[in-house]
Parts: sequence; structure tokens; C-alpha cells
Amino acid sequence: MRAEGSFLAPTLLLDVLSSLEAAVDCRKSLVEKSELPLLAALAAELVGCRELRGSIRESIGPRGEILDSASFELGDVRVQIRQWRGRIRNLLENLLASDQLSGAFQDRIITERGGRYVVPVRADHRGQVKGFVHDESASGQTLYVEPVAVLKGNNELQHLLREEKREEERILRRISALVRREGELLLANQQLLARLDYLAAAARLALQTEAIAPQLSEVPLIELRAARHPLLLIQPDGRPRPQGATPVDLLLGAEHSALVISGPNTGGKTVALKTFGLLVLMVRAGLPIPCAAGSRLYPFGQVFADIGDEQSIEENLSTFSGHLTRIRRILEAADGDSLVLLDEAGTGTDPAEGGALAMAVLDSLRERGARTVLTTHLNLVKGYADLTAGVVNAAVEFNSVTLAPTYRLFYGIPGASSAFTIARGLGLPESVLERANAYLGEGERFGLDLVEKLNGLRRDLDRELYEARLLKAQAEQERNRRKQLLKELEEQKRAVLEKARHRGEQLVREAEGKIKGLLDQARALAPDTREQAQLAAEVRDVRQSLVELRPEPQRLGRLPQDVKIGELLRVTVLGAEGEVTRLLADGVELSILGKKLRQPLSALEQFNPRRFATRQKPRGGGRGQIEREGFSARLLLVGKRVDEALPVLERFLDDALLHSQRQLEVVHGSGEGVLRKVVREFLAGHREVTAFHAADLASGGDNVTIVELKGE
Repeated sequence: MRAEGSFLAPTLLLDVLSSLEAAVDCRKSLVEKSELPLLAALAAELVGCRELRGSIRESIGPRGEILDSASFELGDVRVQIRQWRGRIRNLLENLLASDQLSGAFQDRIITERGGRYVVPVRADHRGQVKGFVHDESASGQTLYVEPVAVLKGNNELQHLLREEKREEERILRRISALVRREGELLLANQQLLARLDYLAAAARLALQTEAIAPQLSEVPLIELRAARHPLLLIQPDGRPRPQGATPVDLLLGAEHSALVISGPNTGGKTVALKTFGLLVLMVRAGLPIPCAAGSRLYPFGQVFADIGDEQSIEENLSTFSGHLTRIRRILEAADGDSLVLLDEAGTGTDPAEGGALAMAVLDSLRERGARTVLTTHLNLVKGYADLTAGVVNAAVEFNSVTLAPTYRLFYGIPGASSAFTIARGLGLPESVLERANAYLGEGERFGLDLVEKLNGLRRDLDRELYEARLLKAQAEQERNRRKQLLKELEEQKRAVLEKARHRGEQLVREAEGKIKGLLDQARALAPDTREQAQLAAEVRDVRQSLVELRPEPQRLGRLPQDVKIGELLRVTVLGAEGEVTRLLADGVELSILGKKLRQPLSALEQFNPRRFATRQKPRGGGRGQIEREGFSARLLLVGKRVDEALPVLERFLDDALLHSQRQLEVVHGSGEGVLRKVVREFLAGHREVTAFHAADLASGGDNVTIVELKGE
């Protein structure tokens, strides 16, 4: 492709077009999302190469065919080809229909040989049809003859086909030259798309596994709470596993250089070891990991592992030799920035020698500053962890009744191998177990009993801790319930007082009205008399007492400070809010329901947070209109899930109403028809939708729904 004059096949050009369209879609989808600034910055670097895209789209069809529209010359030559094919076929059809030659043809069909039109002629009638023989059947009974009448037409057709081929190659060279010119941009696009694809895949993985980004530590440590192995959460086909995985705390503090995990077979030691390594590698790759919030992790520069059995007859390696070979390589490369994982350290040989070798390897790794996690059954190594500063034991929990592992780790104590318990549960004869127990030394039996007791105490403590946490949670729940009840009681009290206040004000207004009526009657009956003056004085006294009884309006907000034009303030006496239109020396001027009102600041309240009037441009019918730019009457929902599509459709209808649109298009595609059904059910229940129907075939048919909205 780099060589001048070379060209790409149409299918490869379609791949280029697909890549460019993906770049355009990514840019359009991400570049304007202010809530995703980093992704928007990446997408902004994508280029669409409009000329190249247009050239490929106009020239290459969806099945890789070169279109007539690729060039005028190609379209013209193809028209001539079709015309000549029609002429030749007409001549041959007339020949086949001739009564004079009815017995000469094996079949009345037109076929091709070597790109030239021929007819099948019986071998014994070859003289009746003048022309050139291009082929014959296997039996020799049929000859494929090019009649003389179509010789010129076939020659012209072959010439045109060669012209078509040359024009197609010229078109491919022209488009390929554009690809060559934009090569660096296309390569940069692919790198950006690969990065965006990686980020999208990482996000999907995080959602499927409920993963988070742990805090990165500057010192070597691992504190992963409720960690889970990703492969125990997801099936090979990408679907979630129904049983999930048991969370486990993976801890290797900064003060510890090694963790020794022990316990029975099938207890989860190797799973824990692999989870350590895999989660560290995932973080190094920039992937979120399935663990609890607040987890911390140091991104080790190197991760080494000796897990599994590499025995080989061909290479003369036993299980023990295979382990030693890998350990030798690890010791050669490990340093202070390394995490080393060793499975079943010291096994495959004499327990005493294997244990001593495992402890020596641990010492060597610790001297290099490497962090090490290993699993073992050897009591010698467990004792080493108990007696050595910077090394900690951890036991995998095992249910001795059900013989099932719980996959939880208990730190600070070694785990028992529970070989006798497992053997008894699997049905090994009791006599064999008693004899095996007799072979154990007294000290060995004492040590096993001690480990069992320690594990039992740890289980009891864990159960008590769980019960204490449960009681604490219940107490917090009761406290929250009590707070809620008190809050509801206060609200009810406030409502009763408010109702009483309104009733009192109503009674005062009624009493004032009655007094005014009595005063008017007195004036009418005895004008300008001493009795009238006395009655008026008594009425004033009563009115004053009513005013004193009237409850003070309740202040809900604070006194206004630093008031600004356009700010909304509440008039305490009226219980209404108004917009500040002018600032005065002793107060402000407000606009309330179109009326101007001057009030001192002491009679007003300021909202918290402060509120300001929003300007809306009125439109006919009294409804406000929110100006929004870039509205399109066509909504694309293809590829969206139902729970994503409905909110988008609802906002789309609202925007359409605000922009006085009366006809819309909703593109939902076909698929299984689920999205189309849900969209139309939603439209059927929308009060502003007067009708909807499928588009005509030229506009998308049943893949598109036309929506009609109410007018003014």
C-alpha cells in the first residue's frame, strides 16, 4: 500500500470507511460532554477525513461492489455493457426461436464460455449453425458455439469489459492515494479508537464486577477489602456467574514483607494467591478491580509467580525440580519493587528439607526488599512466620462438619491442614486413621490440637463480632427511626399551629367587619351625637385589642443582606415573594403579580440559598418558551436499551413542544421490535400526541415512527 500506484481492495476500503465513521461517531458522542472532560479531550483529537469518507461512500457499495456513481466514465461504460448484452441476447434468442434451426440446439438456453455468449448445439448438427466452437460437453454430444451473428457484439462487449476493469482500477488507485495521503491521521485515529475501546471495555468490566479504582500507595503494601477473583464473577462468554464469589480480605501491610497462608486442601489458598497477583496486574494495566471502597494497593513494578506443576519427562524435571527452576529465575530478577507469589512452597521433597529451603528462599527475597505471599502445609514454615518479625501467618477457614471451605482468611494464626478430618469425611476406615494418629509424635499431636483450638477461638470471636455489628446496626436503625418520628411530630405540630393561626386571623377579620357594620348603623341612627362618639371610642378600643391579639407573621427566612436587582425576596406579612426591581435608601421596590410595592428590608426575608428571577420569552397562549439551540425534529434511538430510550424520548417531546414543532421522526430500527413497541406505547399515552404512524417505505417504513403533536 505504501508503493505508489498500488491500490486497496474494495472490502479493505470499506474497513477504512468503517473506522472513519466510528471516529466521527465517537467525536460527536463525547466531545461536547462537559462531565467527561478527559474523554472529550481524547475524542477531540479524532479526525473525520471528510473527503476520503465521501469518496469511499460514493464509490464503494455495502457489499464491496464499485458503484456506477464512482465516476462518469464507469457509469457510461456500464450502460454500454448492458446495452450490448441486451443486443447479443436478443440476437441469440431469435436464433434459438428460429423454426429452421429448431433441431440443431441441445437446449434453448444462452450461456457463456470464456466471457463470450454461446448456445449449445448438437454435435451432429454443427454445420447448421455457423460460428466458433468454444467448448464441448464431457460426452461430446453438445458443442458450445458462438454464432457469427454475435461475433462483433461479443468482441465489443469484451472491449467494454476491459474498459470497465481499467476504470475500476483507476478509481481504486485514486481512493487508495487518498488513504495513503491520510495515512498518519488514520493511524492516529486507530490508536485513539483503540484507547477509547479499551476504556469502554474497562468500564463494562467494572460494571459487571462492581469494581472500583483503589487508592495507590507510595509504599509497598496491599490492603484489598472484600476482594474477589474476576474470573469467578464472569463466565467465559461474558455473562455473570449466578453464584458469584466469596469476598476475601487480602492484606500485606507496609510493616510486613511476607505473608504465609496455610490451611487444608481445597480451602482456597491458591485462589487467594492468584487473586493477589491478578488484581495487582489489573491495577498496573489501569483496570478497576472488584474490591471494597477504601482499598489501597502499591503498583509493584514486577510480579513473579510459582504456581502449578511444571514436571516434564522430556526435560527430566520432577515436580520439585520444576519449582526450583522457577524459584531460581525469580531470585535472579526480584528486587525491592517486586511481588513474589509462591504456591505450596517446600513441597515435593522431604518436609524438613523442603521447609528449610522455603525459609531460606523467604530470607533471600526479604533481603532484596521484595514482598512475598506463599502458601504451605509445612509446620516448619508456619512456625517461621510466627517467630520472624515482618512475616505474618494467615489461615483459610474450613468447616470441619460440612468439609466445605468458606474462602475467608484469618490473619495472625496458622491454618491446620485437617488431613485426618478430610480423610474421615471422605470415608477412610477409622482403623487406618487411628493408626495414622499413633504414628504422630506427642508434640506433633499437641501442635495440631493447639492450631485447631486457635482456629475455633477465632471463629467464635468472628461470630461475636458479627453479632455485635448486627446489634450496632439495629441500634442505629432504631435511632434513625426515632429521629424520623420526632421530625414528623414537629412537622405535625407546625401544621396545627399554622392552621390555628390562619383560623385566628380569619376570626379577627370577621369581627372587624361586624364592628364596622355596627358603627355604620350607629352613624345612621344618631349622627353627630355624644352616644355616637362614645361608641366610636369603644370600637377603636376593641379594634386595638384585636390587633394586639393578632399573631405576628412567622418569619421563615433571614433578614436580607447585600440585595441585588432581580433577586426574589419574601414579604413576611403577605407570605408572597416578589422580584427586586429597584434599590432604595431605606428599602427596595418589589414587583408582585405586576404590582409595584415598596418595603423596608426589615419586612422582608431572603431565601437560603438565594434565588433570582429567570427571564423567559413569552409566546402565544401564555406559556413561556425556553430557547434551546440545535433542535432537530429527528430522534435516533437505534442501539439504545428501553430504560435509556424512554427518558430521551420524553425530553425530545418536551423540546419539540417548546420549539412549536408539529411533526417529528423517531428512528428506533427493527431488531426484535421491542423498542418500537415500547416507543409507540409511550406515544399512545402522551397527552400532547394527537397521532403517530409508521413512515413510508422510502423514509424507513416500520423502522421509523412519525409523531404528530397538538397545535396551539
